[in-house]
Amino acid sequence: MEGLTDAAFRFIVAKYGKPDVSFTEFTSSDGLCSVAKDKLFENLIFDKTERPIVAQLFGTNPDKFYDAVRIIEKLKFDGIDINMGCPDKNIVKKGAGAALIKTPDLACKIILATKKATNLPVSIKTRIGYDKIVTEEWITYLLSTKPAAITVHGRIKTEMYKGKAHWDEIAKVVLVRDKMKSKTLIIGNGDIQSLDQAYRKMEETKVDGIMVGRAILGNPWFFNKKVKKENLKRKEILDVMVEHAYLFEKLFTNKKNFASLKKHFAAYISGFENSKRLKIELMNCTNADEVRKVVNRQVSIL
Repeated sequence: MEGLTDAAFRFIVAKYGKPDVSFTEFTSSDGLCSVAKDKLFENLIFDKTERPIVAQLFGTNPDKFYDAVRIIEKLKFDGIDINMGCPDKNIVKKGAGAALIKTPDLACKIILATKKATNLPVSIKTRIGYDKIVTEEWITYLLSTKPAAITVHGRIKTEMYKGKAHWDEIAKVVLVRDKMKSKTLIIGNGDIQSLDQAYRKMEETKVDGIMVGRAILGNPWFFNKKVKKENLKRKEILDVMVEHAYLFEKLFTNKKNFASLKKHFAAYISGFENSKRLKIELMNCTNADEVRKVVNRQVSIL
């Protein structure tokens, strides 16, 4: 998730509830081939504790994907993921992200160029359509390129994140894969709120795995089978939030705006009773020391 799944966030998740695989924020393939590429390397920072870690790219030019992947290979990632599902208007306007669903021939060329550039596993993140559901047709195109995995978000682009994800369509993806006798792994995504729910969806749809996005914000314990956030004391949750803030500051001083942590702060304290004042104070913090002071005052009155 752009602006959210950076190295600080992923490290905290890996420490408190490590998933089977992690993905970076998406990075422009064109940007990695430009003179300003150094500014994008902050998106590609990772710690060994996050492994296996996959670098995600977006773009529209197969040649730029080839060149960008050759650069990423030197950073020792464990895989390459191609974003063909982002619904953001600025990304779609460029013909990238979910817009590639409308240009399947170009999408296939991008995948093939990426595979040609590396021996790393190449996967795809996508949706079930752009302005209408085209699951079987679209997935058939993608499977023809033999990617290692396809992660399918169960909504069309125009639905953004509204309504309920169409898990029946994700189940169809598995059927299409099996009909084609493909070895590509199918990963389901959309509206997963708990680890138990993830396992149920795997059983119901026969997908090979589940990707979790928004539900993990403020909950680095999501994948931890022994610890659940709802069973933790408020102080334990706030202490991890402070740790997150200091790590962000250490990694991104003068590179990223501290204000980008506000969504994380709001997520950490979501569900807290009488949290309005705490949220206001956290939203006004400009550095990790201020966050710590706010938390210390909060803990002292518990």
